[in-house]
Amino acid sequence: MDAEVLIAGAGPTGLVLALWLARLGIRIRIIDKTAEPGTTSRALALQARTLELYRQLGIAREVVDAGLVFSAANLWARGRRAAHIELGTLGVGRSPFPYGLIYPQDEHERFLIERLRELNVRVERKTELVDFEEGDGRVVARLGTSTCETPFLAACDGARSTVREKLGIGFPGGTYEHLFYVADVDASGPLMDRELHVSIDESDFLAVFPLKKEGRARLIGTIRPEAGGEGKELGWGDVSKGILQRLRIDVRRVNWFSTYQVHHRVATRFRQGRVFLLGDAAHIHSPVGGQGMNTGIGDAVNLAWKLAAALRGRAPERILDSYEPERIRFARRLVATTDRVFQFVTRSGRLAARVRVHLAPRVISAAFLLPAVRRFFFRTISQTGIEYRGSDLSEGRAGRVQGGDRLPWVQSEPDNFTPLESLDWQVHVHGAATRELAASCASRGLQLHVFPWSRNAARAGLVRDASYLVRPDGHVALADRLHSPARLERYLEGRGLRFGEETRAWPPASSRFRVPG
Repeated sequence: MDAEVLIAGAGPTGLVLALWLARLGIRIRIIDKTAEPGTTSRALALQARTLELYRQLGIAREVVDAGLVFSAANLWARGRRAAHIELGTLGVGRSPFPYGLIYPQDEHERFLIERLRELNVRVERKTELVDFEEGDGRVVARLGTSTCETPFLAACDGARSTVREKLGIGFPGGTYEHLFYVADVDASGPLMDRELHVSIDESDFLAVFPLKKEGRARLIGTIRPEAGGEGKELGWGDVSKGILQRLRIDVRRVNWFSTYQVHHRVATRFRQGRVFLLGDAAHIHSPVGGQGMNTGIGDAVNLAWKLAAALRGRAPERILDSYEPERIRFARRLVATTDRVFQFVTRSGRLAARVRVHLAPRVISAAFLLPAVRRFFFRTISQTGIEYRGSDLSEGRAGRVQGGDRLPWVQSEPDNFTPLESLDWQVHVHGAATRELAASCASRGLQLHVFPWSRNAARAGLVRDASYLVRPDGHVALADRLHSPARLERYLEGRGLRFGEETRAWPPASSRFRVPG
């Protein structure tokens, strides 16, 4: 079997990486040591930015139809509602998906596996990467009794990553003191209303996630401290019931139950040579905000188009140098943010409990009356605020948009996200493009999309007639108020970017590269 990228791990991160690469015509192998996809799930939430990336793959509508849209979140303190946040209102005009989506990870994985099958890619089950070595411009991986030679290895093999440990990459961080549970339940009560609810008490925490089936919810909460004994098997009887009673949640049936500890860690490096870390292999954090799975998917998309460009000679291999700085910066910031929030929610002590239950809800409720706070909240939770302004691939500014920013969504028919479905570099102009700019794009084989100037474009922070060079992942690479063809040429030449026909397939014809089948 011929593989240009070997992907170890078939969770959502590995599957999305495989799907994006397969769409770009890259020959891949994706392996997983498990016999079948998971049948239970902790990860639930898909954020707006992930759905935007799925729209580029042409699968967003199916995912939304399969999941449960929720457009409101609620904060409770000791059984009283402290804040109600309309996510749908916050996101209108900022994303084609102004909401969160509940889509359990087990269902999500099966969906992605089926999309891969349609591209003639199958997950190789009961296949474990046990060792590997790098040399002579390739990685040789040992998969049980067989080997696989590949130009690149992508480690999507989870928090206990074999690849990360073999490389000796540090995974600093810590573990929270509390033991948490996750339970899929049938229940009734006023909070079973298809909205998200988070409740805090003096010494307890509960998150209630709605599921698509009527009367079913996913609960995440704390185990009673006195219940945890060394080696003891814990169950529903060890859950703190007081918070459930205050919220009037009547659990009729527990469909499945599991306990876990929450960690917060970020790998010291996301890349070593031809080996890359993604998803939980690179970063893990608390479940605050439903960010974990979405962050791994973001890693996958960021790396996929760069691997494809390097393999097809459309960019020099140094483009891969941008993966780690772009993603590790975001991961560190995310872990620090969720750590502060989670510490606040779960910290023990009388003073912490009083602040959490009596003072904080008033402050939060007042803050969310401010439009700026509400906009910041949506941008953060939805991940539409992710930017790579410090990247070597980012340059320029036009209006409020800088190189590295996610391309702002402009609502129109068709909208400015429609061309992103090509998964290719492109130039966007809202207003009119000069003949010189059009000629420069045409000579390069670079797509040029011109949209009528509109009030929505101005509201999104764009500048009339400015040019925006957009990367395959929907982030702006170059923002140029003066729409200068010369500046565009300098940017492309400086980074060695080429478009149009593929300039080479991997491996070069002179290579004796071979992957045993």
